[in-house]
Amino acid sequence: MGAAYFYHLTRRPLEQTLPVLLEKARAAGWRVAVRGADAARLAWLDEVLWRGPEEGFLPHGLAGGPHDADQPVLLTTARAAANDPACLMAVDGAEVDADEVRALERVCILFDGHDPDAVNRARAQWKALTGAGCAAQYWSEESGRWEKKAETGRS
Repeated sequence: MGAAYFYHLTRRPLEQTLPVLLEKARAAGWRVAVRGADAARLAWLDEVLWRGPEEGFLPHGLAGGPHDADQPVLLTTARAAANDPACLMAVDGAEVDADEVRALERVCILFDGHDPDAVNRARAQWKALTGAGCAAQYWSEESGRWEKKAETGRS
């Protein structure tokens, strides 16, 4: 049984935080799906990842290509990712349900702490997932480094 990790972004934007978390997930040996709510935003993230540092290149693909199943990191708007991920990273308010949290090793929910709508969506997701019995952790970078601020259940 997995856990949901909520990342409240206040110091670094998504395009800086996501590659760090993807590296950690890949270091754990996990395939990752990055689920977004908007295809254009995912195309932008795809470009950001391609422009990353050469020594830290993250092999990845944007869903819809012929090799989706082979991608270690797949950016998608779909509920079911073709790359059989062990980890799901939800961005920009993408939906996550309790069954996914239970089925995967880890679900990461990244949200913009400067966007009140994003914060409210994340709070609703926390309430829904923990209410369904999922283990969850809430992480904040407000102090300048990541700190665990809340935890429920076992993770």
